[in-house]
Amino acid sequence: MYNKKNKLDLSILIPIIFFAIISIVTISSASTYISQSMGNLVLKQSIWYLVGTLFVLIILHFKNDYFYRQSFVLYIICCLLLFLLLFFGTPINNSRCWFTIPGIGSFQPSEFMKISLMLVLAVMINNFRSKYNSPSIGNEALFIFKTLIIVLIPSLLTFMQPDTGAVIMYLVIYFGMMFTSGIRLRWFVICLIIGIILLGSIMAIYFLQSDLFIKLFGTNLFYRLERIFSWQSGSGLQLENALAAIGSAGLFGHGYNETPIYFPESGTDFIFAVYASNFGFIGAILLVGLILYFDIKLLNLVKKKTTVTNKYVLVGIISCLVFQQVQNIGMTIGLLPITGITLPFISYGGSSLLSYMLMVGIILNITRDDGKHEYTYKFS
Repeated sequence: MYNKKNKLDLSILIPIIFFAIISIVTISSASTYISQSMGNLVLKQSIWYLVGTLFVLIILHFKNDYFYRQSFVLYIICCLLLFLLLFFGTPINNSRCWFTIPGIGSFQPSEFMKISLMLVLAVMINNFRSKYNSPSIGNEALFIFKTLIIVLIPSLLTFMQPDTGAVIMYLVIYFGMMFTSGIRLRWFVICLIIGIILLGSIMAIYFLQSDLFIKLFGTNLFYRLERIFSWQSGSGLQLENALAAIGSAGLFGHGYNETPIYFPESGTDFIFAVYASNFGFIGAILLVGLILYFDIKLLNLVKKKTTVTNKYVLVGIISCLVFQQVQNIGMTIGLLPITGITLPFISYGGSSLLSYMLMVGIILNITRDDGKHEYTYKFS
């Protein structure tokens, strides 16, 4: 199944083709409950897949090393776009997360920020490991400080939009890559303790001084926490109707375009509920199996002989995809809080799909890398 240099790894490509088919079919089925003002989402998603394929070809042409050398420039561009969103972004549902491009649609910079973070962090980790065989605690502390600055700048800009889901993704990518970077475990214990103290303080203010909480953090975060705690009780139209649609599907489902009940965000956040209600338990198991197969292929690639930078980019991609897959499916079936995180390659979304296809291009380049050449980069 694995092809040699200058050929593409079919074991990576074939799952993407199946993801595309499942996505388009499920979005078509969800269209019954999607506002017509959003246009033909099936056609749009098909176009985004075609554009994404073009992106893959561009990345294959330039090779990963070119993007590693330009990673800090890409990071600065993404940060600048996040900053401009605060002033020129289109308000949607009380958030400024998108630029509107006339005749094309919306553009969400945070989706591409995830990739630039992976590239910058992978380069920084590679440079650090190349410079220090046995780093001192001081060396590690300085390195961690630098990487924290890199991730906190876009996190603060994104939080101000506000887009809590994207901030969570930045942190997942960061901690996934840093945990495998070889630094001492004590740093993660310290971060855990600090995190528990901060979270405990925020929760205390939320429960004991709700007015003060709103003054400090705004109504949007208050509303998001309300959604999380309403999940604990299993209440809410979106979740209740999604569970009813899935639970009534049986082994083989209601059939294509036969979703029995309405729930919001059926083409994006809750697309798994549409798919499961249409194709039942068997269909859901097949999709989860396909996702697991793809994830295992990526995990196996980490063991492949390739450059250190490639390995850490893979860790970032795996952290991002697995977290989104678990979170999206988990919130759809009521096991995890509803956060607005979509299902990679399946949910509708131009910016998100293009970002995943960029990841596919990076992955395919890694499958063709022989690991004979290792580089360091100058920016850090």
